[in-house]
Amino acid sequence: MSFLPLDPGPCQAVTLPPEIAFLLVEGLPVATLARIAEVAQEAGTDAAAVAIHARLMGEDAYYRALARHLGLPFLDGAMALDAGIAFPDTLIAGSAPLAPGQIAQRVLAPRTAEIGALLATGWLGLRGAALTTPLRLREAVLAEAPEAVAAYAADHLRTRRPDWSTHPGPRPQAFALAAVLLAAAAMGFHLLPAWIALGIALLAQALVLTMTSFRLGALLIPGRTEAAPEGTPLSVRELPVYTVLVGLYREAAVVPRLVKALKAFDYPAIKLDIKFLIEADDGATAAALAREDLPAHFEVLTVPPGLPRTKPRALNAALPLARGACLVVYDAEDVPEPGQLRLAAETFARADRRTACLQGRLVIDNAHDSWLTRCFSLEYGALFDVLGPALAVWRMPTPLGGTSTHFRTAVLREVHGWDAWNVTEDADLGMRLAVAGYHVGDLPSPTLEEAPADYGPWLRQRTRWMKGFMQTTLTHGRHPLQTLRRLGPLEGLCAVAMLPGTVLSALLYPPLLAVALYDFLLVGPAPEPRFLANLPAGVSLAVFLSGLGAMLLPAALAAHRRGWRDLLPSVWLLPAYFVLVSLAAWLAVIELVRAPNRWNKTEHGVSRTTRSGLLKPVRPAGPKSPVHDGNEPNGAPARA
Repeated sequence: MSFLPLDPGPCQAVTLPPEIAFLLVEGLPVATLARIAEVAQEAGTDAAAVAIHARLMGEDAYYRALARHLGLPFLDGAMALDAGIAFPDTLIAGSAPLAPGQIAQRVLAPRTAEIGALLATGWLGLRGAALTTPLRLREAVLAEAPEAVAAYAADHLRTRRPDWSTHPGPRPQAFALAAVLLAAAAMGFHLLPAWIALGIALLAQALVLTMTSFRLGALLIPGRTEAAPEGTPLSVRELPVYTVLVGLYREAAVVPRLVKALKAFDYPAIKLDIKFLIEADDGATAAALAREDLPAHFEVLTVPPGLPRTKPRALNAALPLARGACLVVYDAEDVPEPGQLRLAAETFARADRRTACLQGRLVIDNAHDSWLTRCFSLEYGALFDVLGPALAVWRMPTPLGGTSTHFRTAVLREVHGWDAWNVTEDADLGMRLAVAGYHVGDLPSPTLEEAPADYGPWLRQRTRWMKGFMQTTLTHGRHPLQTLRRLGPLEGLCAVAMLPGTVLSALLYPPLLAVALYDFLLVGPAPEPRFLANLPAGVSLAVFLSGLGAMLLPAALAAHRRGWRDLLPSVWLLPAYFVLVSLAAWLAVIELVRAPNRWNKTEHGVSRTTRSGLLKPVRPAGPKSPVHDGNEPNGAPARA
């Protein structure tokens, strides 16, 4: 992580900006302040932020000095706010009314970028005000109005765009009615005239072939696993402020590794805004973070208790507080490439404004823990090194990966953040961006991840993913014609292939595989003299082979691109691996009815191997990860 040096030395004549000029009376040397002004000018930021981020003085010390200069009282303890505060408006304004009987009528906490203008325009509007730091004001608002913060984080999307919100979702009676209708349709199919039944079957097979073509077509798109220099690099002044959000819950063990990875970013510290999001009842993670030497641009945000207890709810609480023009989400176990933020900023700068998101490459680092992690590595390779780049080239709807997802912050706020009630908020957000007319770009920068090595954690994680895909399908399928009109026919077909198509193929995979193996390997097709009589068997064979190719070939290509020759033999295990995926899909159907908001948390820091050497095990394997229900008080916010 880089910072422009403040080492003493020859400096040009610089006029001190007002936000630091008053510090002369505090005893700071003029040469040091002049260097701060130079650094701020080079970085295109305000000098007060440079002074604080360079640890020349702490935030408290700076605002105390500012209060003395303005002749205002400084509030450094508990402050009683008036009942009129609102989240997030109060924090965005940096001003809140104080309760009657306090030392002043209101408290101000201007951001550093606003202080210069405040000092330059005079202080007439400061009568009856006290001063505090933005951090202290935020803590006061969270303490005074936790219910308002929790309600905003959970229901802002539903309030603004109920048609985009999963909550409240269909009731169990609706699922029962759907099951009855499906059973009736299946029984009625056998009563149809033969030519009608044949037509329906061929149409369904043609649709499956069309959806499979997205995965097979991705094989033809040239790919790269590393970023190549493209264009002139952005200067420090041109780089945007970048917000990094990391949701944590019961992740004390991986905190040292995570902090080390985030400190390693090749990005100016003055333009970083890194926020750890923790829950109020997670004392162990809070203590682990307190033990770390966190720079000034790192901060810990404690999310007030509320329902549902999910990662997207925590992200929503932090979104209004993000300072960056760009924003990225990481998971607790992630080790992103140090140059990833700079590459993302430069990619956004070159892309058109409709590119709202960049998906980084997720790479499984503990591939040799078990056969499950080997198959998981191949599956992720197929998704993020083959299919994802192709969807980006074609500008098709893309279910996001949940981590290493980079956004233009303004667009993220425009679509109202994440759906706190959807257990795969990433897939839903990718779909919402597409419906709103935006698309997802490819970011060829790796982020190392840890995959579950044992059946229990793997199955719980995959069950949640499949359930979230179904939630997203039901949400955006409420008005299918309207959604199709907004997406377009080809984009709509791609969305069907990526979300409901993925779930449906997983549900039907074992029975269809058994029928196919029986018909083509044991019995064999019976020759018929007529073309139409052979057509169903021929199309079925084409569907079977294309599905097998779509399963194996992208994984093999991904392994080839990354040089994973040791994983190529495991490609042949994928047909068995996807039987487990099918089991997860069926469990997800049950969970969708019985516990739609249950968040199955995955334990991190238990890997036994590491390909890169960076994702080192941090502790012995512990007990099984808990299963949490978003409607219960012990739910989990951190997504794996």
